[in-house]
Amino acid sequence: MLGASLLMAGMPLAVLADNTGGPTVRQLNLHPPVTKIAEEIYSLHNLMLIICLVIFIAVFAVMFYSIIKHRKSLGHQAAKFHESTSVEIAWTVVPFLIVIGMALPATKTVVAMKDTSNADITIKATGMQWKWGYNYLAGEGEGINFLSNLSTPREQINNAEAKGEHYLMEVDNPVVVPVNKKIRIVLTANDVIHSWMIPSFGVKQDAIPGFVRDTWFKAEKIGTYRGQCVELCGKDHAFMPIVVNVVSDEDYKTWVDGKKKEMAANVDDPNKVWTIDELVQRGEKVYSSNCIACHQANGKGVPGSFAALDGSPIVLGPKKANIDIVLHGKGAMPAWQSVLSETEIAAVITYTRNHWSNKAAENIVQPADVLAAK
Repeated sequence: MLGASLLMAGMPLAVLADNTGGPTVRQLNLHPPVTKIAEEIYSLHNLMLIICLVIFIAVFAVMFYSIIKHRKSLGHQAAKFHESTSVEIAWTVVPFLIVIGMALPATKTVVAMKDTSNADITIKATGMQWKWGYNYLAGEGEGINFLSNLSTPREQINNAEAKGEHYLMEVDNPVVVPVNKKIRIVLTANDVIHSWMIPSFGVKQDAIPGFVRDTWFKAEKIGTYRGQCVELCGKDHAFMPIVVNVVSDEDYKTWVDGKKKEMAANVDDPNKVWTIDELVQRGEKVYSSNCIACHQANGKGVPGSFAALDGSPIVLGPKKANIDIVLHGKGAMPAWQSVLSETEIAAVITYTRNHWSNKAAENIVQPADVLAAK
């Protein structure tokens, strides 16, 4: 540790300040807990370290005492016995008692971690490459849903701009929950295994395609808390952070009312006929939020991993096939029919069919086309 400290002393730090609710500079221990479960995990962590330290000191003390005090140079002779029943019993019983002493408090905490009953609010979190989708299923705020994308500018990621305070730990739509309420998180995934983790809550649960898992937390302190996907889920694994804002009951009610009004205002009539300019303008925003990570800003994709859209025969071909692949996905391409609205899908398809070097014959897709394909 001394050598590592001396080495790091001469190294410039990429992050010069603590990340509010997230990792801190030179952090050596777990995050400060804000839930009862996190407090228990913190205490267990310290207890286990103390037990390990005591065992380490005891074992090495006996070993070094034996080596120093009974060495050959002092005239000692090696013992002639082959085995000792007493020693055999001792080194079986003592470790067993130590393990039981460690297991009892740990089991109590694990059982409490799995008790998701009597939740005040239930939220479904869906992992996808590479963002999180949230649906408020029960409790105050029921019916709210949104996508949560990384909001760190690509210029910072590409080192064209200075890194911000919350570099790679900020999103456009954070989860908002009230303080001192039990929040149940139901988890699944659209594509590969992801993992939802907030260290300050003591929460880490995998999101597995085709399975439904759940976990819970009850934050006791107002603030912003940050985490990340901690399951290797692809090339942009590092770019899907989790941000939870814990607010007062009054602020939560205000947020719920505002979010529902926002959702109502954004509901589009799938039978509305849009101009190509309107669709391209909206499609550019949808592409930047959902497609740019794989297909890149220049539409060239990633060779061997993600198909290029610039010059793609699917993008330039009949619009029906283009709609189908966006709706249902293919290979590494996720299905977007349950994530984006008909208007958003129509807009992003129209954008790709009229951008870069693409000039498709069927250059416009209306929301009604997507609705019919559904």
